[in-house]
Amino acid sequence: MGAVVKGPGTAFRESSADPRTESVPFSHLSLELGHLYMEDFAEGPTRLRRHFAAVRPWVEAARAGLGPLAPGRRPRISTCFLIDDYFSRLSTPAELIPPLLEAAAEAGLTIDYLARESGCAGPAADGSRHRDRAVLAESVLHRLVESPPPGSNGFRPPVGRTGWLTNGRRTPSQRTSAALDATGVWQPPSETEARGHSVFLDVELWNGPEDGRTWSCAFLAAVWQLVRLGLLRHNGAAVLTPVRWEDGTFPADWDALPPVLRLNPSATPFTAYATCSVLPSRFLPVEHAVRVILDQVHVEAEALAQVAERSAGEGFPVPAGVVDRTSYVFPPGL
Repeated sequence: MGAVVKGPGTAFRESSADPRTESVPFSHLSLELGHLYMEDFAEGPTRLRRHFAAVRPWVEAARAGLGPLAPGRRPRISTCFLIDDYFSRLSTPAELIPPLLEAAAEAGLTIDYLARESGCAGPAADGSRHRDRAVLAESVLHRLVESPPPGSNGFRPPVGRTGWLTNGRRTPSQRTSAALDATGVWQPPSETEARGHSVFLDVELWNGPEDGRTWSCAFLAAVWQLVRLGLLRHNGAAVLTPVRWEDGTFPADWDALPPVLRLNPSATPFTAYATCSVLPSRFLPVEHAVRVILDQVHVEAEALAQVAERSAGEGFPVPAGVVDRTSYVFPPGL
């Protein structure tokens, strides 16, 4: 069982040859209450209180924007917060998390799930003792299918070698022939399927050597969106499944924490049909890059089918495009 039989021009694969795609539970909406850098936390509790006070009214708006549901259905909205422990670790979980939760509570908000950005990157230094610590960034990288710009000839190296992903065609780096080539003048970049004028973007996904890559904030944020949408699997198994954490105490080492903590025992599921992120405006270019990445990720078909079937069954159909399931709020002054 499980063999692949090939004939002339045809390949038959028994269904048992593919790993089962684990189902995950879904809320209607995953609402991100913030994503702060360690430097933000270093400003102290006042900075955190100001953040949540600014977020609060937009949270209510996002909830209202969920729209009417089918009769008998109640909205399932889970909240989450992403902490950057990947690029810097200026403080410990024991020092940082309690004031964060207190500031949210003062604003009348509850953080249902707390996530570590390093969990979106790859295995922990402990040798990946947990299946949740599969190499997510690498797996998403291998699922990128670049959109070829019109007229491309394959000259451009693939994203897997360069670490750069665009939403169109770059400016040619040099003339293709000698000075006699009248077309060998500067040409502007262009966005694929631009509406009149281009908004061209070239996104750096990582830097550093292959065996020691530092993933970019934009790429990890794209992984984060895919996880929240319940669209990532590792060998068919769900990834970054939340771990209950209810005793109110936290360790002194970030790696001692699971990648995603479930802090609220009555929270609706972490994964959701759609996401909304309330973020400082400085994240706007990052999230633009995230949308470019999401638009070129080939998501496992069975994971997509599970979402489509279950959301339609609830009278809450999702857009076909993954990127169209994400939304943002960038409040002024946040």
